[in-house]
Amino acid sequence: MRKALAQAEFRFHPDQGVYHGKVRDVYTIGDKVVMVASDRISAFDHILPRAIPYKGQVLNLIAKHFLDASSKIVPNWLEAIPHPNVAVGKNCEPIRIEMVIRGYLAGHAWRTYNSGERELCGVQMPEGMREADRFPEPIITPATKAEEGHDEDISESEILKRGIVTQEIWNQLKGYTKALFALGTEMAAGQGLILVDTKYEFGIYNGDVILIDEIHTPDSSRYYHLDGYGERQRIGESQIQLSKEFVREWLMAHGFQGLEGQVMPEMPQDFVDEITKRYVDLYEKITGSSFVFGSTQCLEDDIQDAVVDYLSS
Repeated sequence: MRKALAQAEFRFHPDQGVYHGKVRDVYTIGDKVVMVASDRISAFDHILPRAIPYKGQVLNLIAKHFLDASSKIVPNWLEAIPHPNVAVGKNCEPIRIEMVIRGYLAGHAWRTYNSGERELCGVQMPEGMREADRFPEPIITPATKAEEGHDEDISESEILKRGIVTQEIWNQLKGYTKALFALGTEMAAGQGLILVDTKYEFGIYNGDVILIDEIHTPDSSRYYHLDGYGERQRIGESQIQLSKEFVREWLMAHGFQGLEGQVMPEMPQDFVDEITKRYVDLYEKITGSSFVFGSTQCLEDDIQDAVVDYLSS
């Protein structure tokens, strides 16, 4: 299996800036941004000690699939994919809010609900729900976008009170979020999947709100298998997921939830291989296309050459 891309320092341009995120390295070059999807994986806002081969390629190409499909509904930042691990597009001013939208009671929402709480980000959740039940209507539960550490839940009223965005921009964010989720739900159903929840990020470019970053990938979204969903709910059986929730569950089973004093468990090779397999399975399931494994062992050199060639052209 190809060596994973964990850490790299590329020199695409003499006047570049760079920001190293949890899983992506973002290079700014004038009015362009070059986003390198590494093979790092994060959970509970911590980067895990081992990178996952091909994960970056999977995320980057799934994001392209959905950004292309949604571009007529919501304008986005993407302009080109010069390498399977790289996306190039518009350099935007990010809005520091993650627009999380949930169609089903799962993940963080379920953990909140199961603790006895019925309100999340100022949104009331109905009584009598079970894990994986569908909400009557999708709910938007935003989070502040932290530079470091944990993102934090925030309500619409608090966003407006703090002046993070204006009412006009907030209305745009809500409208775009609902439209993207509706499209993602339709596309997932066409592939025999349920889009459970996801998040979107937006930025400002030439005064307009546009979609940035990735969408509908296993890092930003959760999917269930559509076939058998109703029967599994009826008998109380866990839903079959396509997401990285299984990584969080593995960490929790090994005593780690990102809390102070907890030690990150060592990831065995067979678990790393399983993560790669699950990411590739999701790519093929959600796009309906076969995943093409890159055979090169010179991944960093290939990325460097591809981006420099693109920028010079």
